Amino acid sequence: MTAQIVLETKIPELKSFARGKVRDIYEVTTESRPNRDDLGDKLLIVTSDRISAFDVVLPNGLPRKGQVLTSISAFWFDFLKGITPNHLISMDFDEIVKQVPQTKDHRASLAGRSMLVKKTKVWPVECIVRGYLAGSGWKEYLKSNSICGIKLPAGLKESAKLPEPIFTPSTKADSGHDENISYEQMEKIIDPKVAAELKERSLEIYRQAHQYALGKGIIICDTKFEWG
Repeated sequence: MTAQIVLETKIPELKSFARGKVRDIYEVTTESRPNRDDLGDKLLIVTSDRISAFDVVLPNGLPRKGQVLTSISAFWFDFLKGITPNHLISMDFDEIVKQVPQTKDHRASLAGRSMLVKKTKVWPVECIVRGYLAGSGWKEYLKSNSICGIKLPAGLKESAKLPEPIFTPSTKADSGHDENISYEQMEKIIDPKVAAELKERSLEIYRQAHQYALGKGIIICDTKFEWG
């Protein structure tokens, strides 16, 4: 039996908050929030089966992609919970229905691919950690022997493992591409104390995740975090 491909979800009972390249996000109010202009205090994040490549959404979807991505998220949130709290409330659909009854009639398109999460104010930077010399970091290294102002040893080859993981933030663009920035520039965008905490947590998450994945035969070259 061929699995249903979910390219787009529609929950008319809920207010659409945003629609990304892969995820559909809805605003949820599950408790009284005075002085918030009636904004929801939680979000329902639904991972579709849409395929995005180089910021282009392809017309065909991949069966169960959204469910697989959601399961991967569930694993990492649990594995890394000792380092930092996260926004996840529940991925269990029956529990989601209890808290958000409006989802009850949409089980076919939501179950296994939905996350009920806390709504937060997002810090306007992307926190990128690199353990290997690849991608845009490799291109920058070829020009300056550095990435985001961090000097690296000369003579490294593409995809080489770095002496230690480095923190290379970028802007968080509402549209178009993010732009790599130095840590000093990041401190001008957000409070320096917050910047230091985000850097420390991002590096620690990468170290633990990289070590675990390596034991499974997988190299995590680099990764990006968004914090709220």
